Amino acid sequence: MRHGDASVSAAYTAKVARFAVVLPCFQEERGLAATLRALAMQHDTAFTLVFVDNGSTDGSVGLVSDFARDHAPFPVEIIHECEKGTGAASDTGFRFAIARGATCIARTDADCLPAPDWVAKLKQALVNDGLEFVAGRIVPREDEGLSLRERFVLPLMIALAERYGRWVRRGPQFKYPYFMAAGNNLAITAELYERAGGFPRTAIEVAHEDRELSERVRQLTHRAEVRRDIVVFNSVRRVRAYGFVNVLRWYRNHGYRPAVVDIR
Repeated sequence: MRHGDASVSAAYTAKVARFAVVLPCFQEERGLAATLRALAMQHDTAFTLVFVDNGSTDGSVGLVSDFARDHAPFPVEIIHECEKGTGAASDTGFRFAIARGATCIARTDADCLPAPDWVAKLKQALVNDGLEFVAGRIVPREDEGLSLRERFVLPLMIALAERYGRWVRRGPQFKYPYFMAAGNNLAITAELYERAGGFPRTAIEVAHEDRELSERVRQLTHRAEVRRDIVVFNSVRRVRAYGFVNVLRWYRNHGYRPAVVDIR
């Protein structure tokens, strides 16, 4: 849905300015500009970007400062979280946005490229369609030079991970079947985020904060869906660093532990 469409409802118009996108970041100077460009090219730019620096020592913060001053078609807030952790940084960003009036908050990551209609479709799901929690589809980035093997194996890995989750993550306490809600492509209402307790303030090697939040949400609401047409293009660098099998082990239960964890 683009600005100015006659079909935009009054409720949508009233809430559009209270939408925030949280972008946690650690040492992403090399690729961050592409993520910022993808956000600037959104069909719907009526949102606030909350950039959460998680202790970067490179030029990430300066890059975002320059973008905010010279190129951003939306307000940009730069905040800092010194506590190590993708969970801690994300939670700080979400709570910052909520404190400033955001009623819906989305998240992507600093090595990802949201599709141009990403924000518009998230708003459609949360505002017009009345969902409280929505996850989208992650697709390998084309600009990183995908091999034929990667083009075939990476989608298969995602499908296997989701099928495994549906098999093991079930029980009478859940209000809907498991679906994968990756931290780089999800959104939630402020009310449900606070009711669920938010992202756990953990480092990635301790807990997968996106999964923890999703499992809490599953116990609180029926109004949640995965929308396959809400797309974020995901970096394949971790797969290349860890290998296909080790990535599955890492995301399953941290069965693989690299010598150096390159994310917070």
